[in-house]
Amino acid sequence: MNVIQKILPITSWLPNYKKDDLSGDLFAGLTVGVMLIPQGMAYALIAGMPPVYGLYASIVPQLIYALLGTSRQLSVAPVAMDSLLVAAGVSVLATEGTDAYIGFAILLAFFMGLFQMLLGVARLGFITNLLSKPVISGFTSAAALIIGLNQLKYLLGVELEKSNKVYEIVWSAIQSVNQTHIITLMIGVIGIIIIKGVKRINPKIPGALLAVVFGTSLVYFMQLNESGVSIVKTIPEGLPAFRLPDFSLGQLGELVPLALTISVVAFMEAYSVSKAIEAKKRNYKVMPNQELVALGAANVVGSFFQSFPVTGGFSRSAVNYESGANTPLSSIVSAVLVGLTLIFLTPLFYFLPTTILASVIMVAVAGLIDLGYARQLWRDSKLEFALLIATFLVTLNFSMVPGIVTGIVLSILILLYKLAYPHIARLGRVRGHHEFRNVKRFKDLEVWDHVMILRIDAPLTFINIQYFKEYIEDRVKESADLETIILDAGPMSHMDATAANGLKELLTYLKEKNIEFLMCDLIGPVRDTLKRTGLKEILNEQNVFFDLNEAVKYVTTHQQGDYKDFALQSNLETE
Repeated sequence: MNVIQKILPITSWLPNYKKDDLSGDLFAGLTVGVMLIPQGMAYALIAGMPPVYGLYASIVPQLIYALLGTSRQLSVAPVAMDSLLVAAGVSVLATEGTDAYIGFAILLAFFMGLFQMLLGVARLGFITNLLSKPVISGFTSAAALIIGLNQLKYLLGVELEKSNKVYEIVWSAIQSVNQTHIITLMIGVIGIIIIKGVKRINPKIPGALLAVVFGTSLVYFMQLNESGVSIVKTIPEGLPAFRLPDFSLGQLGELVPLALTISVVAFMEAYSVSKAIEAKKRNYKVMPNQELVALGAANVVGSFFQSFPVTGGFSRSAVNYESGANTPLSSIVSAVLVGLTLIFLTPLFYFLPTTILASVIMVAVAGLIDLGYARQLWRDSKLEFALLIATFLVTLNFSMVPGIVTGIVLSILILLYKLAYPHIARLGRVRGHHEFRNVKRFKDLEVWDHVMILRIDAPLTFINIQYFKEYIEDRVKESADLETIILDAGPMSHMDATAANGLKELLTYLKEKNIEFLMCDLIGPVRDTLKRTGLKEILNEQNVFFDLNEAVKYVTTHQQGDYKDFALQSNLETE
């Protein structure tokens, strides 16, 4: 792939476009476009925006991503989770439905995209590794519950307090349940049944659109809006006009941290579904840093055309793939269809009941709750299960941004804990072989009373050198006959200067106790550290061996074999 193809991935597929791919792209584009019309309006409601902004956000971002994205099936438009994050952050800056609120949401898209582009240019796509799967699953499941419960006000036809905390939503619903508008509830429930039923029959059929047609027709012909059923009413006609975000709104100190959070969450969401589809297609490669640039550009340019934050959606991308999409041309077709809808068809949505949009949202987010993965973690790793639950509970009770931050912080703390207290194994030799194994896991190993063989399964750094020293000091106190300690350093990928100094102190302690310290299987970077820090001279080159078996042979016979000069070993940069 040349430089131009890396910067503009469209140049890698468009010149080689095959006629056979056209039918699949057209069908998939039309299918996703039809699906996106009600979905976009529904997700705009989640974000606290007028429904038309969901359509605005479904045009330009798709076109920009088609030019710059490396995934050929990813559908970039509004998604439920990010829309709720928008509502969570912007609602504290302005009143929902006001011009200031809309301005902040559009400005949020600009800064979110800017951060994504900067991360991509700086080649920092790896930061998504901070979001482990348990964190994502716990956060997503909680977010799905929050999103779904926030739709109760539309499904029940009552006024409920909008919140990012589940207990507040539930309590508000309990207090207002006796005011439920029965007709509104019935329409919403039938909408859910239609969407779920059609999906079971054939996932390619746009069940959400059928529910929209049903609800709109029912309200129009029976004039149910006069009976209290809430409807969308007038949707402005025409394509979104070019307009710069309103930077004069201020309060950027509160908006920028939210934009950074959403930029990472949105990229992780898009990248995970891109990789899942890539694994099935296997005819192209998704590049994380270019994906950051593409998604960032989609949001930045989209903000100039009144778009709020967007990213790649799970359900839309899956439908796009299953419908036969071969290239990003399908996304261009989807964008054109949404644009034509805005130009010619907006009057048809006047009588669309908001309870149908609520049913679209509730069905979509229900699929985000992954109980199967939680059960799997309970079996496989109790610690990671606890991480999932902690993220889930914090998100439910303290809103989404604290939830995702808590998950990341806990993940880092768990990693630091494992580094601070690494696994240290005491080894013995398998009888009749040159292999060594953990004495706690294998029986009938050959061991020596005056020799202790240890293996540390981690880098030796400032965070664990004290633990390592104390471990050896404790073993020395427990064994009066100990004469030699051998450290199998094979798994030790790195040693920093602090650890080297700590090792010097340990060697001084062992020398006072008349205990010999040997090392073996050192890789190049660790040998380099020994040389740079002066530890080589203190350790003595005769105490460093190529492999553990030779070190044991030396200790048990005190006949050193034919070993390469340690100084020559230290010059090796890698191994």
